[in-house]
Amino acid sequence: MSDAGQPAGGIRAVLFDFGGVLTTSPFEAFSRYEAEHGLPEGFIRSLNATDHHENAWAKLERNEISIGRFTELFEHEAEAAGQRLDGAAVISLLRGELRPRMVRAVERCKERYLVGLLTNNFLVEEASRTDGPAAGVLGLFDAVVESWRVGVRKPERRFFEIACEALRIDPHEAVFLDDLGVNLKPARAMGMRTIKVAGEIEALAELEAVLGIPLS
Repeated sequence: MSDAGQPAGGIRAVLFDFGGVLTTSPFEAFSRYEAEHGLPEGFIRSLNATDHHENAWAKLERNEISIGRFTELFEHEAEAAGQRLDGAAVISLLRGELRPRMVRAVERCKERYLVGLLTNNFLVEEASRTDGPAAGVLGLFDAVVESWRVGVRKPERRFFEIACEALRIDPHEAVFLDDLGVNLKPARAMGMRTIKVAGEIEALAELEAVLGIPLS
């Protein structure tokens, strides 16, 4: 962490989600798939939100099941909800495009703060380190916490504890950006400042207000 300037409001670290924050949201791709296959709008997100600690998606992100087993379980969950989908096709929808403004914000934050990447992901996404949007970005972070590596995932409290331990901070010393309110709630309860990323420009303006520094 640079000595330039003083941390704002006791904040020492800025924590970023990956998909939907540093990259475009996979929800856009989910919506296209639903429209193309005659599924109800928001159906895939509703599956992910049902029994969200123990469903197929949660087990995959904790590295408890293989991709093949995920596909089987996820398709079964869809059928139980009255619809059919291709689990492998849904997995293929996850890769988004980097948001240059957000990457620049990480670089600017790193000049004064510790920066961490907190992401729910799974082993097969390792390929994106060299040929996907993560290439060249992961090296910006002082700590990268991935659900499949640590065996817990957002919104589990332990996930955030691991992030704080890795950065040697207390929760109240961090501000955390995520596109899902369910992930922000436990972080906020632990004492973190939180920003919900519904839109890139709005989220960056809010982060600038919290930190008191320009991020563009």
